[in-house]
Amino acid sequence: MNAMDLVLTLVFSSVMLLFMSVPAMKVSDLIVRRYPAMQRWHTLLVLFWTLLFSLLIGLYLRFG
Repeated sequence: MNAMDLVLTLVFSSVMLLFMSVPAMKVSDLIVRRYPAMQRWHTLLVLFWTLLFSLLIGLYLRFG
C-alpha cells in the first residue's frame, strides 16, 4: 500500500462520513438499549461507528 492508496482511501472515506452517521446512530442506539450502562458512551459510540463504517466503505471503494 503506497501513499496514493492511503490518500484515496481517506478521500473516499471523508465523503461517506455524512452518510454513515445514520447507520452509526442506529447501531449505537441498539447497543445502548441492550446494555444500559453504555448510556454515557453514546456519543463516542456514534463517532466510532461513523468512522469505522466510512473507513470500511472507503476501503471497499478503493480496493473492491
